[in-house]
Amino acid sequence: MILARFLIFDSITGVAEVSLPVQKDNNRYTYAEYLVWAEDERWELIDGIAYNVAAPSRRHQEILGELFYQIRSYLTEKPCKIYAAPFDVRFSELEEDEQIRNVVQPDLTVICDESKLDDKGCLGAPDLVIEVISPTTISLDYVKKLALYEKYRVKEYWIVHPIDNTVMVFVLGKDHQYGKPGIYTEDSHLESRVFPDIGIDLKQVFKRD
Repeated sequence: MILARFLIFDSITGVAEVSLPVQKDNNRYTYAEYLVWAEDERWELIDGIAYNVAAPSRRHQEILGELFYQIRSYLTEKPCKIYAAPFDVRFSELEEDEQIRNVVQPDLTVICDESKLDDKGCLGAPDLVIEVISPTTISLDYVKKLALYEKYRVKEYWIVHPIDNTVMVFVLGKDHQYGKPGIYTEDSHLESRVFPDIGIDLKQVFKRD
């Protein structure tokens, strides 16, 4: 496996060393090959490159659980479904497993078009994707996944930072590009463009026991 490292600046802790995501190797794979890999390991494919998904921290899971609860409560009696990882989202203009080279497992995925759902997960762009960043996913979430979600027209993409207690919200514009993100702090009431009547209580999301 290939492992690299880089430095990022954190507003609370200062400069910290962070691991880049672990690649399987330099080969390019398809979804058909991905399906036969060991079930005790989680992988994502971006342009055919396989990246290992590390086990999340307790803090990550606490934030994820509260977001799931608030959004799931909002979606009650609405024609949309929310899924937590591991849940495969395949991005491709083609439907054959051997031709699909982009498969990710967002932390949370909201899908309102049931025709995109099958027994394998979702084929096509969700309405909303949420990623809670961790040290090994920063470059994926901020760069590679951002570009992937924009390319395949995911309407809204949230990046949740569990250290700064902030959420960046990217919204797809009429030009099919993400503009400047909205930034919400833990004292904010996050509102979605895709779901305009939803309100996320970030103080509760980032609450520490």
